Amino acid sequence: MTKAIFSKDHLYTVEQLKKARHEAGLGQVEVAKLLGKTQSHLSKIEAGQRRLDIGQLKEFAKIYKKDLSFFIK
Repeated sequence: MTKAIFSKDHLYTVEQLKKARHEAGLGQVEVAKLLGKTQSHLSKIEAGQRRLDIGQLKEFAKIYKKDLSFFIK
């Protein structure tokens, strides 16, 4: 079994996060500030180097004005 951080589902979610951010017209710095995190933290999430939990995904969905289903395959 592959680790969740390298799974196809995780990579799909990461790609959808980047897509949603671009569609929202936001930069990493702006989103990081809204989350109370650093740009580096967000960059690692978008690079697939950090795991996400459902609470974090809900925060992203709220910022990007997307339904949770947008991020899950």
